[in-house]
Amino acid sequence: MKILKRILTIIVIVIVLAIAGGMIFLSSVKTRALPDYNAAYDLEHLSAPVTVFRDSLGIPHIYAENEEDLYRTVGYVMAQDRLWQMDLLRRITTGRLSEVLDPGLVEVDLLYRALEFTKKSRKVIAQTDPDILRGMEAYTDGINQYINRNLKKLPFEFTMLGYKPDPWELEHSFNLVGYMAWDLSSGWYTDMDLYKIQQAVSDTLFSELLPDMKFQGIPVFPEYMSSDNTLELESGMSAAIEIIDELGLQVFEASNNWAVSGEKSETGMPIMANDMHLSLNAPGIWYQMHQVIEGKLNVTGVALPAAPYIVAGHNEDIGWGMTNVTVDDLDFYLETINPADSNQYLLDGQWQDMRIVKEVIQVKGAEEPVVRFNRFTHRGPVVSEFKGVSDKVISARWQGNEMSNEIRSLYLLNRAGNWEEFRDAVKSFTSVSQNIVYADRNGNIGLQTCAGVPIRHSGGILVYPGDTSLYDWQGVVPFEELPNSYNPECGYVSSANNKTVDEDYPYYIGTWFPLPWRIGRIREMLDEKEVFGTEDFKRMLRDQHSHFAMYMTPLYLDALQDYASGEYQSAYEVLAEWDYDMQASSSAALIFEIMFMELNRAMFEDELGDDYRQLAYNDIAKNLIEKTRVTGQSLWCDNVNTPDVTESFHDNIRTAFQQSMDTLTSMYGPEVKSWEWGQLHKVALMHPMGTVPIVEKLFKVNRGPYSIGGSSHTVCPYGYPKGSSFIANHVASERHIFHTADWDRSLTVIPTGISGIPASPHYLDQTKLYLNNQFHRDHFSREAVESNYLYKAVFE
Repeated sequence: MKILKRILTIIVIVIVLAIAGGMIFLSSVKTRALPDYNAAYDLEHLSAPVTVFRDSLGIPHIYAENEEDLYRTVGYVMAQDRLWQMDLLRRITTGRLSEVLDPGLVEVDLLYRALEFTKKSRKVIAQTDPDILRGMEAYTDGINQYINRNLKKLPFEFTMLGYKPDPWELEHSFNLVGYMAWDLSSGWYTDMDLYKIQQAVSDTLFSELLPDMKFQGIPVFPEYMSSDNTLELESGMSAAIEIIDELGLQVFEASNNWAVSGEKSETGMPIMANDMHLSLNAPGIWYQMHQVIEGKLNVTGVALPAAPYIVAGHNEDIGWGMTNVTVDDLDFYLETINPADSNQYLLDGQWQDMRIVKEVIQVKGAEEPVVRFNRFTHRGPVVSEFKGVSDKVISARWQGNEMSNEIRSLYLLNRAGNWEEFRDAVKSFTSVSQNIVYADRNGNIGLQTCAGVPIRHSGGILVYPGDTSLYDWQGVVPFEELPNSYNPECGYVSSANNKTVDEDYPYYIGTWFPLPWRIGRIREMLDEKEVFGTEDFKRMLRDQHSHFAMYMTPLYLDALQDYASGEYQSAYEVLAEWDYDMQASSSAALIFEIMFMELNRAMFEDELGDDYRQLAYNDIAKNLIEKTRVTGQSLWCDNVNTPDVTESFHDNIRTAFQQSMDTLTSMYGPEVKSWEWGQLHKVALMHPMGTVPIVEKLFKVNRGPYSIGGSSHTVCPYGYPKGSSFIANHVASERHIFHTADWDRSLTVIPTGISGIPASPHYLDQTKLYLNNQFHRDHFSREAVESNYLYKAVFE
């Protein structure tokens, strides 16, 4: 289902009215929200003038005399460029998408209300330093001043959807931080998928899906097994959740970061790189910005629309960047329900009342709201219906609902001057779990795990029995005991969502870490040279050499050695000669990717039927295939439909190869060497409303598709939704190279642009730079900013 197609009729009516009113109206809808970057603005409550320089890409450099003036202007400027995106973000965190978009989003709204972002935000606000709150309140006021002054000049999306933005509230910005913590790709999927698979397959098959099972037993609780052994991995909620990807509202999934010490740098001072891998949409999730209070604050980098602080960037003293820890911070519990009262659950021999919250959801086009109910145990919301489990009641506990204060962390990060202040800042970064890389102008580098790691009775990859408090969390790992590295002897630090620590670490952090393909390649490159410079870091950020292919291809060749003859010989030779570079022109890369998809089918379809697509390509399947690569065999290799034959992993590879060759030959002809990965693998930048053809025709909201190389397993990632499309939707959302020796030498790029208004010259104006692996200067000194500005506005 593509978001907004259900409202096509409404949009067509609006467009017909627009045409009837003349093209002047249509032109006005397109352009009326465009700000004048050279205007003088009368902004209320400023104590002194604020100057906003914008460079040739429209990136704002804001100079103020105090914090309240700075953040008030930040709110106004951000709303100038991204108001509709900001409104979309707050609507998801408050469960109000159905109200303006589509009736099919009721389940999404109900889920995000169950996560209670606003409830937590109010607790955080009550415990936040008053000085920080004053800046946040000023930011809120700046947004509202923009809204109030521009109700007749709103971005086109408000006109098309027929609504106007509500006033901004302080909690909306805090909600965004809560949403940053919500990782739909970790335990939310894997734990419950395992629970469902456990009902449908044998214990021996199931045990192979669990990582490192030779080191642990299978915690099977027969009393909480489902009575329904029909495997349905995809619930009605799954399609609704996909909408979040389409809207470009996913944050913090995968990433890379690294830094080298002065001893390994051509400048004699640290150099740092960061690229956070997120969903790709137009506009992008990041807002580039430079904020200055002379003598007090000078910070630049990327911020999230709807919050004023720099999330990843540098100030005059330190630079920092983030990668997801992939901490297991969500557990599921199967509850025992009172037969006499479905709103009571058993805990330690006593019936406990659930907390019931009535949810009134306004729905676009409906005369009456939808009334639903969310239920909560002491651990958290009941989520079984969201996960397609109809005959059991399952609740969830999530670290994002626990007390944290990422707003405090970002505020202090923007001002930190050394390693100690950096660590003090990030110790409250416990819901949005990140490995944060560090480099400073005094020559130091470091890496700190910042995470709320639950202390458990045991690892949390299966559904726990909920009738006992034995499996309740016992707090979180103290910050002082979280892993960190400072000025290591090797001269570099790096992370890429890989396994955080070895087995000697006393606490369980997680299970479903990405396999070490990206980090292996990053460290291989870091070990290749003694001294690194800007060009080396550029090369690393654009690298598409695949360690996954390096490990798997020899196994493929071994299995196919006496099999790939005749019409298959040419494909075999292409793989044998391959250097494992996933460039767009590579025929081997195309064969490799299709073979991996077919290998998933060969291993899982016979046991799981059509539902194999929900398991295939995800972390569970990748871990099993990696184990099978190492051990050489798995029970999943045997095809249950051929009882007289026991298939091996080599047999699965041969089946995958044959299917791949048949498919690719039918698509591109028999000349294997003329095949190219980029013929199939492309990247497109899509606006949330861009799937409606008439919107794209009139407003030109999309770009692409463009042929591209790479994949999810390369350092330069262009991940795609395997099994449904080859259009990349998961990429580096920003790229930074920071020079601590001279911040003005720092480079950056995003795949989109500063503006969210399609008629703006700065809407997607960095796309070509990005696709060509190029950068622009990240101007930092006052001299560099004033020498390179294109626009200048004064707020008084």
